[in-house]
Amino acid sequence: MDDRSGLPGLAMIAMHGAAWLAFKAEGPVADRAAIFGARLGVATAVLFGFGGILVALGLFGGYAVVGTQAAAGPSNPLFKEVVVAPEAWLANYAAHPLLIVAPLLGIAGPLLAALGFATRRDGPTFFASALGVVGIIATVGVSMFPMILPSSTNPAQSLTVFDASSSESTLRTMLIATAIFLPIVLAYTSWVYKVLWGKVREEDVNASGSAAY
Repeated sequence: MDDRSGLPGLAMIAMHGAAWLAFKAEGPVADRAAIFGARLGVATAVLFGFGGILVALGLFGGYAVVGTQAAAGPSNPLFKEVVVAPEAWLANYAAHPLLIVAPLLGIAGPLLAALGFATRRDGPTFFASALGVVGIIATVGVSMFPMILPSSTNPAQSLTVFDASSSESTLRTMLIATAIFLPIVLAYTSWVYKVLWGKVREEDVNASGSAAY
C-alpha cells in the first residue's frame, strides 16, 4: 500500500522469528530471543495500530472500482474504471463488520506474544505470534479487496483479483491438482515437523555423528 507499511511488516517478521527461536532453542539463545521478542511484539502492535490510524485519516490513499466488475469476464485490467478514494480501504469493513476481527488479531496477537515472551511460555507465545501474523496479513487483504496491485501512475490499470485470475478451465485443472497433491504435501510436512519436534539442545549438536551441521 505504501513504503511506510514495511516497518510493521519488518517488526512482525522479526517477532515471529524470535518466537520460533525461543520455542526451539535453550539457554542464552532462547533468553535473548525472548528479550528481543517481547520488544518486537509491542513494536509490531504499536506500528500496526499507528498504520491503522493513518488509514482511517486517509493518509495512505485508497483505490476503488467504479461500478461493478464482471467476475467471469475477461482478465484485462483496462476493462474497468478506478478512482482514488482515501476512504476506500475502510469500505469493506463498513459492508462486512465481522472483518474487523482481522485487525483486532493483528494487534492482540503481538501483544499476547509479548506477554508470552515475558513469562517464557514458548508454545503459547509462538501461537499468539502466528495469530498476529495471520491478522496483519489478512487485514491487508480484506482492506484492499478486490485490489491486488494498485497503480499510482494510472489507477485504471490497477490489478484486481478478477484481472489476475486464470481462465475457468485452468482454475478447474488446478483445483483437481490441488485436491490430489495438497494432502501429500500436508502429510510430508507433518512428518517433517514430527521428526524435528522439540528443542535443539547443545548436547544434540555436539553429539558424535550429529547431522545438525
